[in-house]
Amino acid sequence: MEELLEQLSGIARGMWRFRWHGLIVAWAVAVIGGVVVWRMPDRYEATARIYVDTQSILRPLMSGLAVQPNVDQQLQMLSRTLISRPNVEKLIHMANLDLKNATSAEQEALIESLTRKLSIKSVGRDNFYTLSYLDSNPEKARRVIQSLVSIFVESSLGASRQDTNSAKQFLDEQIKTYRAKLEEAESRLKEFRLRNIELQSGDGTDITSRLGNMGAQLEEAKLQLREAETARDAARAQLAGAKSLGGTTSAAGVASDVPMPVSTPEIDARLDAQRRHLDGLLQRFTDQHPEVLATRRLLKELEEQKQREVEELRRTASSGAVLSGAGNTNLAYQEITRLLATSEVQVASLRARVEEYSTRYAAAREALKSAPALEAEAAQLNRDYDIHKKNYEMLVSRRESATISGQLEDAGVAEFRLVDPPRVPSKPSAPNRLLLLPVVLVAALGLGVAVTFALSHLRPVFYQGGELRRKLELPLLGVVTLVMTDTQIRQERVDRMRFLGALGSLLVLLMAAMALTALKSMK
Repeated sequence: MEELLEQLSGIARGMWRFRWHGLIVAWAVAVIGGVVVWRMPDRYEATARIYVDTQSILRPLMSGLAVQPNVDQQLQMLSRTLISRPNVEKLIHMANLDLKNATSAEQEALIESLTRKLSIKSVGRDNFYTLSYLDSNPEKARRVIQSLVSIFVESSLGASRQDTNSAKQFLDEQIKTYRAKLEEAESRLKEFRLRNIELQSGDGTDITSRLGNMGAQLEEAKLQLREAETARDAARAQLAGAKSLGGTTSAAGVASDVPMPVSTPEIDARLDAQRRHLDGLLQRFTDQHPEVLATRRLLKELEEQKQREVEELRRTASSGAVLSGAGNTNLAYQEITRLLATSEVQVASLRARVEEYSTRYAAAREALKSAPALEAEAAQLNRDYDIHKKNYEMLVSRRESATISGQLEDAGVAEFRLVDPPRVPSKPSAPNRLLLLPVVLVAALGLGVAVTFALSHLRPVFYQGGELRRKLELPLLGVVTLVMTDTQIRQERVDRMRFLGALGSLLVLLMAAMALTALKSMK
């Protein structure tokens, strides 16, 4: 510790040797700094505060109908890009700062100066923005801030409107493209349907279902054919029996034993077959199925036909009861012959139906072999058509949404409120001379101390014997002490007083300058 104190004491004594040099430097720096501070021009700060209200009632009302822009993000981006070269050039024209006759270098300097002096700051999280600008001319500063406020509001609205127009233009181009694709897909689908019109059905069933229906119709026709053939065979048997009994039956016996007919074998056989067929259909289909309804309608017609024939037979039997046995036999024979002829006609008709259904069924089976390829092609065409139609309708919906969004932005999703209009204080905002003068004083004193310290190291002197011994690393035999006379002591005291007086004068001068500055700022 003693060695450290000895070193500090040596440094202080070495700096004391060059105290006048340091004081001169301090005076020079203080005077120059004070003059510079006093000669600095006054600058006035124009400010304005803007509040952006993004909580519009239209936003929740238009939710789902229009695209909701991220207004907060747009404002943040706008605040960061507001002070750009295009906006600064626009601001120069709006604030009447044009340098029409100035050179390009002067115009560039003006743009750089404005860019450096303009500032926009976000205050808190409530979308408060403060715009500020410093200039020596207060009226010019106010005009600049007024123009900057206008650019801030117009840039936000213009950017949103430009984005909406760009989106609508892009959507219109896409809609035009997909409209052409949709028309092309419709043309291909129409041509395919025209080429394969025979494979289409009005009820929308595919070829497999139609083949099944044809098979069912063919089986039903075959069943009806078998029923008609059975009825025809029964009529033939009755006709053969009538022929064998015609010559042996007496007239009186026939007249007395003629029964009243109550049934028709042909129609009864067909009714039984249709009832069995109806039972089979009801096990597979509902009561409203077309085949069930057709079978019931056929049953009703057969029952009505049976009733008519039974009544006809009864009238014939009643009217022939008074005739001879030969006459009765002839009438029965004629009735059976008529029934046989009817059966033959029905069998021929049903056989033709069976052949037609068989031909159709065979053609459908042949068409079924190429049906998978055609159905795959139809599925592909329908899929392309559905995709293009879906995209087209979606794009049209998005365009309408973009239109509503643009109208929503024009109606005002964000409202700009000028909380504090552009204003310039009556007193200059800069420079702060009361703060700069103490800084000049501290800088002057610090530079003076630095000069004395540097000179003491450039021209060192040993004031302690121990320090000399450590530097030279030689043995020290002794130290001769300087004995000062009274005159030398008085002279050194006077010199010290002069130094302190000069240093105090420097401090008093700077304090006076600060007092004058304070008085001037209070006026």
